[in-house]
Amino acid sequence: MQRSSPSRRSVLTGLGGLAAAGALGAGATACAAPSSVAEGKTRLRYWHLFGGGDGVNMREMLDAYSASHPSIGLEAATLQWGSPYYTKLGMAGAGGRAPEVAALHLARLAGFAPGRLLDAFDLDLLAEHGVTPADFPEGIWKRGAVEGKQYAIPLDTHPMVLFYNTEVCEKAGLLGSDGKLAPIHGAEEFTAALRAAKKATGQPGMVTETIGGDVIGPWRVFSTLYSQTGGKVLSADGRRLALDDAKALKVLRYMRMLVDEGLCVRRVDYPGSVGVFNGGKTAFYLNGEWEVSSFRTTKLPFSMTRVPALFGRPTAQADCHSFVLPHQNDRGGATNEAAHEFVAWMLKHTVEWAKGGHVPAYLPTLKNPAYLKLQPQSEYRSVVNDVALDEPAWFTGSASLMWIALGSVFSGVFTGSRTPEGALKEAKSRLRELLDTPNPFGGAK
Repeated sequence: MQRSSPSRRSVLTGLGGLAAAGALGAGATACAAPSSVAEGKTRLRYWHLFGGGDGVNMREMLDAYSASHPSIGLEAATLQWGSPYYTKLGMAGAGGRAPEVAALHLARLAGFAPGRLLDAFDLDLLAEHGVTPADFPEGIWKRGAVEGKQYAIPLDTHPMVLFYNTEVCEKAGLLGSDGKLAPIHGAEEFTAALRAAKKATGQPGMVTETIGGDVIGPWRVFSTLYSQTGGKVLSADGRRLALDDAKALKVLRYMRMLVDEGLCVRRVDYPGSVGVFNGGKTAFYLNGEWEVSSFRTTKLPFSMTRVPALFGRPTAQADCHSFVLPHQNDRGGATNEAAHEFVAWMLKHTVEWAKGGHVPAYLPTLKNPAYLKLQPQSEYRSVVNDVALDEPAWFTGSASLMWIALGSVFSGVFTGSRTPEGALKEAKSRLRELLDTPNPFGGAK
């Protein structure tokens, strides 16, 4: 997952563009890709937003697909991550002249106007190519459905995980006899582990992103720990505020304690957090699993595991990459069948995709010996059943307004500029503002 986040202004600009695109209807043609497929081949256009290591892995998969499908003229386009990608994808769907397949963050589906900007999958056609609903975790699969139709097919989940430096943890007495991090149960045990690591190195035991332009790390830390309490940010339909004050304050006070006691680095932006852990003196790094490639490249002695259940449930904040069918006025025939077969083929070859750290959503891959050999990528695979996605609303999901707004608010808890109580009050105010803002995508939420 290419880590970046758009500015609030750019997101709002993008949303405005999508709202305008909705009014263009079938007249919008600017996003139609030029025809370059050799005669006799079925054209298949695929848009995605994967850069960095993900981009390399995706290219490997696409090259393998093309090599095994000589009758398909695959045209893959990598577009800019975040708001620019979703703006262009929305305009293409509004115009009815979109690519056959595209990538979409699953938590953004509710706001992406399924049925208007997206077409539903034909599950019978997908089954003909060997993929059925039973091949996915039930919770993730259901998030791809709207009003009884399946609009998104999950590719993976990319959750918050706990990176740990094996040498530092060994020095601090935190490894088991198998050389892996000994199980940690509850907030008190995790705090004790951080104290042991600090005693062993003289450095804070943990690092995570706490500051920066459009910082989202503090939101993701809060979301992970708050989900473990069983709390919800929004109602199940995404239309009402549902923050539980007592549970939220429990988490925010714990986050504040970590920096006040010197157990977590207080002020560090995203690149800085990667650099601190790469420095080799910090025991733990709380972040998304996609940085696995960074640390393998530098040959850091590390491994990965699930975020411990500090507050009850073993859940972790996450989103999922998924495949969608952008709306086409004339969807059907050979190109539509090719789109379904492409999705099925990609799911069946997600061992390659898992190299970048993401947990495949296609359950048969999790039992594949080739996947199980991936270390440490397969160590946290069981989290696929315990991911906490944002409640469905137009302003939630990766690169969303909610992530940016609440990331900024909770950053203050880490840096000391806001009290936990003050942060909770501000978070609720910003959420109410978002809830009161009309959906620019034209949907109900």
